[in-house]
Amino acid sequence: MEPGHTLQGMKAPWTPADPLGEALHILRMSGTFYCRSELSGRWALELPVLEDCLMFHVVTSGRCWLEVEGAEPQVLQPGELSLVPHGAGHRLYSEPGTPARKLLELPREQLSERYELLRHGQGPEATGLICGAVQFDHPAARQLVRLLPALIHVRGSGSAQADWMQSTLRLMAAEAQALRPGGETVITRLADVLVIQALRAWLEEDPAAQQGWLGALQDPQLGRALTRIHRDPAHAWTVETLAAEAAMSRSAFAARFTERVGEPAMHYVTRWRMHLALTSLREEGATLGEAAARVGYQSEAAFSRAFKRFIGIPPGAARRGGPGLPTAP
Repeated sequence: MEPGHTLQGMKAPWTPADPLGEALHILRMSGTFYCRSELSGRWALELPVLEDCLMFHVVTSGRCWLEVEGAEPQVLQPGELSLVPHGAGHRLYSEPGTPARKLLELPREQLSERYELLRHGQGPEATGLICGAVQFDHPAARQLVRLLPALIHVRGSGSAQADWMQSTLRLMAAEAQALRPGGETVITRLADVLVIQALRAWLEEDPAAQQGWLGALQDPQLGRALTRIHRDPAHAWTVETLAAEAAMSRSAFAARFTERVGEPAMHYVTRWRMHLALTSLREEGATLGEAAARVGYQSEAAFSRAFKRFIGIPPGAARRGGPGLPTAP
């Protein structure tokens, strides 16, 4: 049965209608960790490098500065959201020039397995923050995150989504303050919404979002072919069948795909399959045969050769959590 269709052949109403929308649809977070901070006086925090994580910061009261290498320092006001997509170390501070303390060296109250409370500083002026560190499991999500700039800052006013975002931020702040039963789940869902809102704002405003893989997703013809690869990686794809999905000639499709995506179509198909297989092996505990079948390989030997060529280690080592594994396709 075709993905996104019911048994009666009708397209499900919740299926994303466009390739880029589908990429956003699969941005489901995992490994989410939150810290609510109550900071006062003059303060500065040095946040560590968190590899493979996207970090976000929401100011609930007061204001602060955010500084990350590769981007201009930003002032964060209430109702604004900043994303540090690549897990880079960065600094939050009340005023420029304030000596920083390392976040992990400060005492924090553990409210739950994934939620901490930090109280730091002395003085009349107070700043409230909600900070989160999240990961994405799906290869398309990791591919999208890898293309983002060093910092995304979404202001709380002057944009079409400002009212919606501010309402979401107010609800997140209220849940973080009260931490009622189920509050952690609510905050996680709200964080999903906020991150997607921030990414939508960047996609709409930054010319860089029209380039490479993101640009190809927004191409009416290439986007169809990419979506079919993502939805059905086990299909016996060829350049000819993908060109047919894009309603293009074989030669025109092959040339445009390589130009826009940065690699030949079948290279992309195989790489996509291998990263899906990596997820199956590492996170779902699939056997070698199961992982191979899920991405369309009947022969475990052929699968193993392709896996080692693209991932760099044999699938058995990946299943055991071998070192040096890639994190983005």
